[in-house]
Amino acid sequence: MTKFIFVTGGVVSGLGKGITSASLGMLLKARGFRTTNIKIDPYLNYDAGTMNPYQHGEVFVLDDGGEVDLDLGNYERFLDTSLTFDHNITTGKVYSAVIERERRGDYLGATVQVIPHITDEIKSRIREIARDHDVVVVEVGGTVGDIESMPFLEAARQMQLEEGRENVAFVHVTYVPKLRVVGEQKTKPTQHSVKELRSLGIQPDAIVARSEEPLEEEARRKISLFTNVPGEAVISAYDVEDTYEVPLMLEKEGLARYLTGRLGLPAREPELDAWRGMVGKYKEIGENVEIAVVGKYTKLADSYLSIKEALKHSSVANDVKVRIRWIEAEDVEKHGVRLLEGVDGIIVPGGFGARGTEGKMMAARYARENDVPFLGICFGFQLTVVEFARNVLGMKGAHSTEIDPRTPYPVVDLMPEQRGLDKLGGTMRLGAYPVKIRQGTLARDLYGKGQVYERHRHRWEVNPDFIERFEAAGLVFSGIAGDDERRMEILELPEKRYFIATQFHPEFKSRPMNPAPVFKGLVRAAKEKKFGSG
Repeated sequence: MTKFIFVTGGVVSGLGKGITSASLGMLLKARGFRTTNIKIDPYLNYDAGTMNPYQHGEVFVLDDGGEVDLDLGNYERFLDTSLTFDHNITTGKVYSAVIERERRGDYLGATVQVIPHITDEIKSRIREIARDHDVVVVEVGGTVGDIESMPFLEAARQMQLEEGRENVAFVHVTYVPKLRVVGEQKTKPTQHSVKELRSLGIQPDAIVARSEEPLEEEARRKISLFTNVPGEAVISAYDVEDTYEVPLMLEKEGLARYLTGRLGLPAREPELDAWRGMVGKYKEIGENVEIAVVGKYTKLADSYLSIKEALKHSSVANDVKVRIRWIEAEDVEKHGVRLLEGVDGIIVPGGFGARGTEGKMMAARYARENDVPFLGICFGFQLTVVEFARNVLGMKGAHSTEIDPRTPYPVVDLMPEQRGLDKLGGTMRLGAYPVKIRQGTLARDLYGKGQVYERHRHRWEVNPDFIERFEAAGLVFSGIAGDDERRMEILELPEKRYFIATQFHPEFKSRPMNPAPVFKGLVRAAKEKKFGSG
């Protein structure tokens, strides 16, 4: 029978429930259990697709085209798996489904209420995902006490009653502050948070106590006493240098071991040698390179979380750490490319809208003219095309019709069949699509195969009417869409040290021990630029 572990959060937001949930899923999978993770987001949006990254961090895209919370990216990276849109449950999804049924008359005239109709829909979605899995880790977004989370917590409470206590466990992540004035860790916030949870009918089985320093024994004893949780189930989760250390810390603390016993699962030792090796190698790296990320949302690093992680994965693969120089594209427009001086590589990531576009193109031009290793992604790919058109082909005023509908050279445009669609999602190319890669190109060397599947999130395309002129000037389109050969997917400049851009988002499929090829290549090129090819 499937076991369910609900992860809730208390005291403050941003404690790391996502990393805790991902780590727990990874530790259970490492024990040989068929494990998956679900993220519950209690916002009314149907999905994360229309959210500004400053509001909620990066929008992560799945193979099936689902635009979801960034925590699903953590799940995929930690479990080395691919999830589906159904693994992200939002209030918007749940209420939409219930209202649609009510309009069809499925409830036979009943008064439709939060209990049982909303909670039944939540439980149904969780159980649907649970098929063919031994364990499902469900992260409940938000903080206990938030009104938005109440229906989800009630559904979780009901599931323990219906599935049996032996099949459902609760892990509560809290914050244990250490006040400088008194010099001791304070457990009162945790006590109050658990009291709030218990008032909803949920008794946590384990407490993950987040703190700056390891949990003091006196604090552990008090938390155990006042929350009715065994001392061995009060887990110290202190700050570490790298998030990939968290599973090893939780394993040392015995969280997965305790929960498998609590749920009646077989006691097994986890296979963590490869993970330990990866973490140890990253910590031991001495040399470093600096790569600039020229974006629109750099004041919140979570806006580019998958790029940050892909660079970390590539660091391990290349034995060199990457320091990121975050640069706002608008600042490049104001202060010039001197902001890029001294970097060993440049990334121009995706984005939507006009703000910062000139700064991104200035960065692409700087990389091209100074032979700095370069990677453009999605909108960065499109703006690389625009920059080349303007400054190499002499097409003054060239642009994307997204930004300038009246441009005399629409080198980036909607495909004819996309025009006239009024819904934002109607023109979107979302999810994994096949990409054919030409022989004898940098892209083919990087990927080592003729076709790959990569994740997309864009509307505009390179205008096919201009392809011949680009290629005659030396720009190589080394990847084209496998399902529609009018769509350009990868470009490169062969005469440069490393200059490549992708219409897709390679960062979404990068894994700790299997980095995205174009990121791995960028970091290698940056290392060679700085230290020589050796």
